Amino acid sequence: MAKIPLSARLAVPLAATAAAVTAVLIATTGVADAGTTLGASAAEKGRYFGTAVAVNKLSDSVYVGILNREFNSVTAENEMKWDATEPNQNSFNYTNGDRLVSHAQANGMKVRGHALAWHQQQPGWTSSLSGTALRNAMLNHVTNVATHYRGKIDSWDVVNEAFADGNSGARRDSNLQRTGNDWIEAAFRAARAADPGAKLCYNDYNTDGQNAKSNAVYAMVQDFKARGVPIDCVGFQSHFNAQSPVPGDYRANLARFAALGVDVQITELDIEGSGTAQANNFATVVNACLAVARCNGITVWGIRDSDSWRASGTPLLFDSSGNKKAAYTSTLNALNAGSPPPSSPGQSSPGTPPSSPPVTSSPPPTGNGCTASVSINQWNNGFVVTVRVTAGASAINGWNVALTLPSGAAVSNSWNATASGTSGAVRFANVSYNGRVAAGQSTEFGFQGTGTAGSLTPGCTSS
Repeated sequence: MAKIPLSARLAVPLAATAAAVTAVLIATTGVADAGTTLGASAAEKGRYFGTAVAVNKLSDSVYVGILNREFNSVTAENEMKWDATEPNQNSFNYTNGDRLVSHAQANGMKVRGHALAWHQQQPGWTSSLSGTALRNAMLNHVTNVATHYRGKIDSWDVVNEAFADGNSGARRDSNLQRTGNDWIEAAFRAARAADPGAKLCYNDYNTDGQNAKSNAVYAMVQDFKARGVPIDCVGFQSHFNAQSPVPGDYRANLARFAALGVDVQITELDIEGSGTAQANNFATVVNACLAVARCNGITVWGIRDSDSWRASGTPLLFDSSGNKKAAYTSTLNALNAGSPPPSSPGQSSPGTPPSSPPVTSSPPPTGNGCTASVSINQWNNGFVVTVRVTAGASAINGWNVALTLPSGAAVSNSWNATASGTSGAVRFANVSYNGRVAAGQSTEFGFQGTGTAGSLTPGCTSS
């Protein structure tokens, strides 16, 4: 009899035990253990685990079966890009994007919008435009598409791949860049006005470690935060292979962006390879995200290897027949072993801001007016506070949040609000685009500070 490795000898009884436990859970509760799928396990950690979806594959039963079982977020692979949504100037087509959104809503999935402004996959008619005409066309496109999907998108890739490769740290020379260096800012402001509830992201590749390109993106985000330009998240595409492996400072790079007061998201993950090496690389990426409190989601760029734009490199979690690969198992194991959601007390990770539990002023309001709640990321002599303002039974047209910082703590910058005061009793008022909040709905603002935030109890007044 051939010698069977210990891991293989353990696999059968362990699998049988797991199956038995799952069967009992299904029989007694009607649902499987949350830790048995990628999306459910990520949700237990306060995050999403998503995939890019091609709408033309929604008729593939194997594809849809995996999609609905494993993922709790979707990104439109091509259906929301400029050429797809505005094939003729000021004539919009949302058919395929709407189909994806409907599928996501029917299955309880978040939707990441991708992408409002990009130098590629532009419709042919843009080639005849430049300068002010192109700028206005871009802003009109952003406004119309974001307005159409208002309230349905969790996060938008507002601008995609605007920085050059190499060591220059410069902006990419594109037709959009040639409309003026403020074009990215203009796109973000237009997106915020059109869809105030969506998180607005900048997305790029080859920014996964600290280098000239990621430093340039970092400087832009830092500048946007300092000047109140609306930006809520940064996407790291994370396309890896032997020539471009997972950087050794991947986690530290995510953490330094998060410390600016933005969420970080892994947006287009695929890792070429196979077997143990590929499995270990996927686990490394997942563990890096779980170690950073504001890394709130991971998206793989496709479901099966055959669905990938890099199919020959077999870079995904399922093989071309839809079978789970070793990389799937390592990814799920990493998710299941991860720490509780960022808002859970007592959890921290070296080199990243640990999270304090949210402090809520009161339950969601049932009367008029507003309430506010806070969540705090505290690290050595610094912190980031995110404040959620929730309207009561009636819509509000403006809000003001007051809180008192402990001695030694001071506000260094804020976003999505106008701050009054930097220490002690401080106040934050809405800005033009987020003052009106519908009944029972919420908006968020944030601020970064020095010192120790302690426990903060916000008070909210409305107008």
